[in-house]
Amino acid sequence: MTKRSAGILMYRRLGSGIELLLVHPGGPFWKNKDLGAWSIPKGEYLAGEDPLAVAKRELAEETGALAQGECLPLGEIVQGGGKVVTAFALEGDFDPATLRSNTFELEWPPRSGRKASFPEVDCAQWFSPAEARQRILKGQSEFIARLLKTIGT
Repeated sequence: MTKRSAGILMYRRLGSGIELLLVHPGGPFWKNKDLGAWSIPKGEYLAGEDPLAVAKRELAEETGALAQGECLPLGEIVQGGGKVVTAFALEGDFDPATLRSNTFELEWPPRSGRKASFPEVDCAQWFSPAEARQRILKGQSEFIARLLKTIGT
């Protein structure tokens, strides 16, 4: 069964340009990874769930931000591992210093029998579209192009 995720690509206008909000995944696997590791705030959902409702929920769970305003559909992409991601664009503002993410447990170190808790997202940051293309997971970069086309920049 194909895994599905939904998320929000938040953007803000600055003068004649825009910035995009991306998040860095938490946990030991992603700790020292940067370029190609960032993502839109997103999460998995089950058949029958509304992708927009899931995207709004995940934005709140992973950043503490509430989705306020009109969400514009950016469609779906299939990531390298086969996961289908549905994204929406939302104009808004968020202070990365206020990041509040939910956590997950993982056996760490591996085969130690001990569980450790990690934030799902350990950092959020605003990037120019050019910088965001370098930072975002390769499979999600199409959302940046779609956003720019949608809002006409």
